Order: sequence, then C-alpha cells, then structure tokens
Amino acid sequence: MKVNPSLGMTGPINAVKGGHRIMLVDDHPMMRNGLSQLIDQEPDLKVCGQFEDAARAFEAIAALQPDLAIVDLSLKGSSGLDLVKNIKFAYPRILVLVLSMHDESLYAERVLHAGASGYIMKQEATDRVLSAIRKVLTGGIHLSEGMSSKFMHRLATGKSDTGGSAMERLSDRELEVFGLIGEGRGTRQIAEKLRLSVKTVESHRAHLKEKLNLKSATELVHLAIQMREE
Repeated sequence: MKVNPSLGMTGPINAVKGGHRIMLVDDHPMMRNGLSQLIDQEPDLKVCGQFEDAARAFEAIAALQPDLAIVDLSLKGSSGLDLVKNIKFAYPRILVLVLSMHDESLYAERVLHAGASGYIMKQEATDRVLSAIRKVLTGGIHLSEGMSSKFMHRLATGKSDTGGSAMERLSDRELEVFGLIGEGRGTRQIAEKLRLSVKTVESHRAHLKEKLNLKSATELVHLAIQMREE
C-alpha cells in the first residue's frame, strides 16, 4: 500500500467528490482494506483516509475533513478511546463510530460518554455495519438491540450506574490495562504501549486487584485472559 509521508497515512487519500467522507482507524490491515472496499461500493459513502495509529489519524483530520471517523479501540501505540475523546474535543462536528472486537457491554457506554455516536462489534454482518454508518451519519445513535434495551431500562427505572458490575466500575484506563493483561502483556510492555511509567501501570494493577476482589497478580492475569476468551 502507498504511504503518504506528509500525513503518515497507511493507504491512499481518496479524492472524494460527493458523498460522505469517512476516515478509517484500525491497526489490522485486512480489516481496514475490507471495510474500505465495502464502503467504497456505496454511492453515498467514500473512504478519504486509512490509518493504523491514533496520533497519525488525529494529525490528518484537518486536511482530510472527514464527516465520520470509524475507530477501533485497540490501536498501535495508543488507545482508540482516547482518540475518540480527542476528536470530539478538537473537532466536535466530526461524528465517530466505534467498530471493535471488544465486548459491547463493557465499552458501549464508555464510548458514548467519550463522544462517539455508536458502537458496533466486528462480528456483525456487513449490512449491519453499513446500517450503523448511515444511522450515525443521519444524527442517530447506534447500539445493538440488547444494549439499547439495557439503557432504556436504566432510564425507566432510574437505576444508578453504581449498581453495575465490578467491571463496569473500572475507570477507562483501568479497563484498558486489564485488556492488555488479558493479551499476555507484562507491566513494562503495557507501560510502553500506553506511554505511561511502570510505576503508574503497577498502581493500576493494584487498583484492579482491589476493585475486582482478587488476591494476587496471578488471579488478575487468569481473569483477564478468561474474559478475553469469552
């Protein structure tokens, strides 16, 4: 694939004439390419740029002026959730749809709070992905039927977020560290990926054990791996 040295972009900058401009941010080339082909087949949708890491994607937004950014949560060298927050802070008009393999029940509410307009899992059929894109572009919020029902129930009953599970009460950063532990990464590897100090990661691990009522680092690793495999 061609690389634009000025933007650090993976893939071509498409000349978009008409239709909604969509930027893809995903660190899996096959996923990016497949999604790009799917979108470019639609007469009203065009991919204007593809990226594998958050920093380069954010740097290119001013030049590309996308209408929608489709963002994965796991990116090279950074967090997709942080990218969502940065995009909405700097460019409030740009819509964001999160497309990820991570469990919607743990992340959907977090990405909405970060400013995204929807969450869809990568396992969904292509027609559902296109439906989610169009719903977000027309001002809607896209979630699965299950998550939508959960939110409506919470609104109807007035149930507080504090009644959620231990996993739901983790901070965004704690959940991110937990996910990386589940990938088999050690403390130093997590620190390098998230650009944090080893001491800070160790502090997050301690908080995770406390919040999840775990007695040892081994129990923490086992639980993180188990939840990743479910």
